[in-house]
Amino acid sequence: MKFTRIAILLILAFTAGFEAEAQDPFTILKKMEDKMKGDKSYMEMTMTTERPRYTRDVSMRMWNLGDDYSLIFVTAPARDKGTGFLKRKKEIWNYVPTIDRMVKMPPSMMSQSWMGSDFTNDDLVRGSSTINDYTHRMLPDAVFDNTPCYVLELIPKPESAIVYSKVIIWVSKDKFLELKVENYDDRMQLANTIIQLNIVMLGGKELPSVMEMVPADKKGNKTLITIHRIDFNPKVDESFFSVQNLKNIK
Repeated sequence: MKFTRIAILLILAFTAGFEAEAQDPFTILKKMEDKMKGDKSYMEMTMTTERPRYTRDVSMRMWNLGDDYSLIFVTAPARDKGTGFLKRKKEIWNYVPTIDRMVKMPPSMMSQSWMGSDFTNDDLVRGSSTINDYTHRMLPDAVFDNTPCYVLELIPKPESAIVYSKVIIWVSKDKFLELKVENYDDRMQLANTIIQLNIVMLGGKELPSVMEMVPADKKGNKTLITIHRIDFNPKVDESFFSVQNLKNIK
C-alpha cells in the first residue's frame, strides 16, 4: 500500500512538472518557431490581395536565414518582376527594377502596405522573433477551429521597434503550430487578424499552407499567402543576403 501511494505521488509530481514545462511561454514559442521557421528556409508562394472591386496576384520566392536575414524576389506579374526586398540585420533594402534603383527603407516606411496588400513591410520583411523581441504572458487556453490551443500575449520590447503594441497568438497544443494571430495598434485596438489554414506536408513537415490576413477596419479586404513549396535546407549563407545579390538574383 505504501509503495502504491508513493508511486501515485511520483506520477502526479512528474505530470505536474511536465504540464508546467509545456505551458511555459518560452518553451511553447521555441517549439512553434522551430516547427514553423527552422534555422533557414526557401519558399515559393503566391500573395492574393482581395478587394471589393478587384483581385491581384503576386508570385514570389523567399529565402530566410535565422531572424537576421531574409530576401524576397518577385517573379510575377510582369510589371513587378525583379522587385526585391532584403533584410540584413537592422537594414531593410528595396530594389525597384523599372528605375534600376536600390532604396534603403527608413523605419517610418515599415508600417506601410507591402505591395498594396494588407501586410505591412514589417510583416513581410522584418521577420521579428516571437522569442527574443517580446515579453510574454500566458492567457487562458482556448479552442480555435476545433483545436485546443495555448494562448500567449506578446508585448514588444522597447528596443524591438515593432509596429504593433500587442500581439496575441494561438498555438495548437498537439503540433505547436501557429493557428491565429491578433495584432493591436498603438491605441491597443485590434489592427488585423492572421489565420493559418489548410495544413499539408511542406518540406517534410505538417504546416499551414495558407495565411489569411484580415484588417479590422476595412470591410471586404483581405490578403492570402499560399505556400507552394518549402525547402528547409537551402544552400545559402550570410553572403547570399547582399545588396548586390538582391539586384542580380534571377
